[in-house]
Amino acid sequence: MSLRSEAKILYHVVFKRNRGRDHAGRMEDFYGGQAQGYDAFRSRMLKGREEMYGGIDAPPGATWVDLGGGTGANLEFLGPRLATLGKVVVVDISPSMLAVARQRIADRGWKNVQTLQADVTAGPPVAEPVDVVTFSYSLTMIPDWFTALETAWAMLKPGGWIGVVDFYVSRKHVSPGMKRHSWLARSFWPVWFATNNVFPSPDHVAYLHRRFEPVHFTESSATVPYLRFLRTPYFVFLGRRAA
Repeated sequence: MSLRSEAKILYHVVFKRNRGRDHAGRMEDFYGGQAQGYDAFRSRMLKGREEMYGGIDAPPGATWVDLGGGTGANLEFLGPRLATLGKVVVVDISPSMLAVARQRIADRGWKNVQTLQADVTAGPPVAEPVDVVTFSYSLTMIPDWFTALETAWAMLKPGGWIGVVDFYVSRKHVSPGMKRHSWLARSFWPVWFATNNVFPSPDHVAYLHRRFEPVHFTESSATVPYLRFLRTPYFVFLGRRAA
């Protein structure tokens, strides 16, 4: 990735003020100028995706919906398993990101993958019950995240899988066995991310554990490109809708 491309993305991430009348407008304003170089830059920051996508035991012929799937790069983590799935739908609200996804699908020859521009908070984007729903660093970018998770629950077949990997901050008082972030971390990260309309929450983890049957959960942190003294907290959650 060229220095010019990286500088362009850093401008969008750190300096550019996002504009738009609604969530769709803000997302397109943010991603429209960086969609082409997004994957190369963010791969150094968005950790845990391989763990999340690799941990889902989807049956052959399954329908998998990646909500907020952006450029479709997440599907690379499925490797040869992708060809065993019946249908994969990359859902995103940004047309610029989906344009990159469609090019990736064509280049890779993925015959079972399609894209869909939709707002997940407006209702299930796929009519039929599905086997897997995933959110990769997209839940924090959906203002009405509660509705997004309820949509995911409604889409899933009984016993279906949900996978979430995202930034977060802990609650001040955490459940036994979970990490407790310092006051500085709990205060700093929501403010830092909010400039890009990303909202790490202390409630995502708790709600996922309450709404779905937990199968796998880890908490970790990742470095920020060019700011390696900063480590962003993230989690990986795998669960199932109760049968």
